Amino acid sequence: RIKASGLKLQLCTNETQATRENFVRKLRAMGFDISVAQVTAPAPAACRLLRERGLRPHLLVHDDLVPEFAEIDKTNPNCVVLGDAAENFTYANLNEAFRLLIGMEKPVLISLGKGRYYKETDGLKLDVGAYMKALEYACDIQAEVVGKPAKRFFESALAELGVPPEQAIMIGDDIVSDVGGAQQCGMRALQVRTGKYR
Repeated sequence: RIKASGLKLQLCTNETQATRENFVRKLRAMGFDISVAQVTAPAPAACRLLRERGLRPHLLVHDDLVPEFAEIDKTNPNCVVLGDAAENFTYANLNEAFRLLIGMEKPVLISLGKGRYYKETDGLKLDVGAYMKALEYACDIQAEVVGKPAKRFFESALAELGVPPEQAIMIGDDIVSDVGGAQQCGMRALQVRTGKYR
């Protein structure tokens, strides 16, 4: 209905378990007419940041997200990029990220989000934010968040739409990442009573 109304639409997702292409494929299978260009996601934002700063990441992300970083130099890492790694969030993998960060003169931790949890069909699951906080605490550092609710993330979505914040509305199920993040950017926001909402 939104497309039929002539309004512009940009999907803002903190999806970090799949590439944008796979995310769009799932949406199309459900009947949504969406293109990759209509999806703002954390991984491309992280890649831009890595290129801008000449950073070479150690990736602690879901295996299905790794292709988003295919063109990024990962030799001799000078930062850690953290996403929702799901089953890859093992003690060994977290400890490897910790050791890399603690061994850096100026540790850089880039997190693709800071959500606390999300809902799956089998129940609630810890999100990347819980693991980000563990590394922040252990290394006494502050992570740079490139996904929701970061202002830069919403500014990127607005740039894709070509509209100022006061002409946009964010609709989401997360009071902090969706609603709060959008409001921090000057947008109006609406929380839906589905998904995470309780």
